[in-house]
Amino acid sequence: MLPVVAIVGRPNVGKSTLFNALTGTRDAIVADVPGVTRDRQYGYGRAGARAYVVIDTGGLIENPVGIEAQMRIQTERAVEEADRLVLLADARAGLTTQDLFVARELHRAGKPVFLAINKAEGLDPGVAAADFHALGMGEAFAISASHDQGCDALIEQVLAGLEASPEQNEFPDAIRVAIIGRPNVGKSTLVNRLLGDERVIASEQPGTTRDSILVPFRKDERDFVLIDTAGMRRRSKVEDLIERVSVAKTLQAIEDAHVVILVLDAHDAIAEQDASVLGLALERGRALIIAVNKWDGIEDYAREQIRRQLDLKLDFVPFAPKLFISARHGTGVGELVHATVRAHDAAFREMTTPQLTRALEQALEAHQPPLVRGRRIKLRYAHQGGKNPPRIIVHGNQTTSVPEAYRRYLANVFRKTFDLFATPVAVEFRTDENPYERRKRRSER
Repeated sequence: MLPVVAIVGRPNVGKSTLFNALTGTRDAIVADVPGVTRDRQYGYGRAGARAYVVIDTGGLIENPVGIEAQMRIQTERAVEEADRLVLLADARAGLTTQDLFVARELHRAGKPVFLAINKAEGLDPGVAAADFHALGMGEAFAISASHDQGCDALIEQVLAGLEASPEQNEFPDAIRVAIIGRPNVGKSTLVNRLLGDERVIASEQPGTTRDSILVPFRKDERDFVLIDTAGMRRRSKVEDLIERVSVAKTLQAIEDAHVVILVLDAHDAIAEQDASVLGLALERGRALIIAVNKWDGIEDYAREQIRRQLDLKLDFVPFAPKLFISARHGTGVGELVHATVRAHDAAFREMTTPQLTRALEQALEAHQPPLVRGRRIKLRYAHQGGKNPPRIIVHGNQTTSVPEAYRRYLANVFRKTFDLFATPVAVEFRTDENPYERRKRRSER
């Protein structure tokens, strides 16, 4: 399981900037205004070969009122979810009473806490950290999140001692499936429908700091493993526990899955969290299926409205099939299992260089890339560069000028040609060396 790291501190010390530095994104809003981040923000980070989940928080305030009280609740939940905590303070402002309050709160959590002093660019590290020895947290890391200075050393120390997850080879041929979604959308009903009434959870595999539960089952002559991090043991306990999965555990399950099924409630609007978690699954390159549950009993007009809402709010994953099911009555669940098998097989499909090059040539015949400064972009051949998701490398010249729209066009061509169902397709371009330049270098030797 991926370790979970929460960034905590008083408002306006640079937590969102550090979040962006650790995740390599600009997902968190950064502004020189206290309280910009009010909800928890989640992302994936990587330190060398080690991946982790990082949580950005709004901050802890001693006597919160109004929106600050909600912000504090969100921060406390992030602390509960995390394995390790980073207490962030401001080197320019020095130690404040709010920092002392946050430190006391984190000590009570009983989890490892690492002190980072932000905005320390241009300062002597010892001087920057001097005031903060009073917090009693040992070594302080002087960093500059905005300049990405010291962040790598900080996260390496935070992750030290956490063993990497073992390979999930207990079921080497099984399709690993993560069923995600907000509480009360029917995930547990779907799990029970898939497992069968008499099923007892059979297997546990140790993770980093908590157990990852692997739930094996067999359907339609294929082996599956449900990845659950809610600590469920027996079917009788599934109903309660699976609905209490935290967002951090959802991200951990996504990381370990081949196929991610997002369950939505047909009676509810699509929430921002649904789109956000789906976006994180897309970022990890997972095959994606959207299961709209509780579809039975809905009038035709309402069904049409739901379909329009899905197309509007989840338009960033147009390749993800939308299946309409009733987990309680079993309607559409067989089709969902079939789609899961098809998605897994597509994510791991073998495509030969001649096959890919032939598909590329057919795409070029149908629609040529645009001219760049009067010269046509030339794409010569393609080969497979990876699986899960399928990665296709296209070679040619002037490939840095290929428009994003043309990349999407090629991805759609490859998807249709090779039945890359429900999986993102990564198309990368590489510019071949100019043969005239190569001959010129040879002649100069």
